[in-house]
Amino acid sequence: MIALWVAACSLLSWCSSLSGVEGIGVNYGMMGSDLPSPDKVVALYKANNITDVRIFHPDTYVLEALRNSGLGVVLGTLNSDLAPLASDASYAASWVHSYVQPFAGAVSFRYINAGNEVIPGESAALVLPAMKNLEAALQAAGLSVPVTTAMATSVLGTSYPPSQGTFSEAALPTVGPIVSHLASSGTPLLVNVYPYFAYSADPSSVRLDYALLSSSAAVAVTDNGVEYANMFDAILDAVYAAVEKAGGGESLELVVSETGWPSGGGGYGASVENAAAYINNLVRHVGRGTPRRPGKAVETYIFAMFNENQKPEGVEQNFGMFQPDMSQVYHVDFTASSS
Repeated sequence: MIALWVAACSLLSWCSSLSGVEGIGVNYGMMGSDLPSPDKVVALYKANNITDVRIFHPDTYVLEALRNSGLGVVLGTLNSDLAPLASDASYAASWVHSYVQPFAGAVSFRYINAGNEVIPGESAALVLPAMKNLEAALQAAGLSVPVTTAMATSVLGTSYPPSQGTFSEAALPTVGPIVSHLASSGTPLLVNVYPYFAYSADPSSVRLDYALLSSSAAVAVTDNGVEYANMFDAILDAVYAAVEKAGGGESLELVVSETGWPSGGGGYGASVENAAAYINNLVRHVGRGTPRRPGKAVETYIFAMFNENQKPEGVEQNFGMFQPDMSQVYHVDFTASSS
């Protein structure tokens, strides 16, 4: 049943801190023809008590709007830039000079993620060299911004039960050295976690309340005496187990760089009611940690701020909490905190 995470979560290829932490982050996707201007978007983040933003590629108009905003920023590279970033140190230096140096100090960069969901795959071997070249370029510029990458849960070969989580044979040769590198620098690994896709792929086997992080959900999985009442924790702990087995130990942290639930688009379980329940339950939950890392708040970024009409038709156009006119698709209480 839960092994569906691996296949289902990989279907979404686009894809802050929080309590203990101050709030929760939201992905700012820009694949829409009718989205508001970046300055209005930044104002909307602040008006809704959203403390952190993740952008998928460097956009100087967005970065300008983020100046002195107080928002924490996760800055992504384009996947198409991985090859020159990995092979050409001068390209990495130019990238830093163009997109980080001009905004340093006025923009609070939390991480730079080199690539999004390219492991396993043809570009997988480019990730670590790109990370290292970016790190060297940042150091040469006198800047201190952690560099990491974002992975889908398709990197897992075994995901159930959570304690048996391991990386797949296809992913491990690439992921293992990345995990070791991140552990040595104290930088977290970003992972995209989507219980929705596991639920929609097999709703007869995955309970809705388990997928929605419902506080009233009964324990659905018991793993060596450890009880799981929601799929979000179970998926995340499977990745933690895989990281530990790959040499990351218990010190390497995970950041959930994407998670969300569609409010429409025709997918099974895609509704405004379910999306509102998932996101609000998530906001209240993540400060508690997971059974494998109890009490350790999980830095989490919701996907996404807006419905985006240039994504493929269907659920992918319906992950936004807001319409492009900035009206709410559903309400989220970002001031809610976990006990």
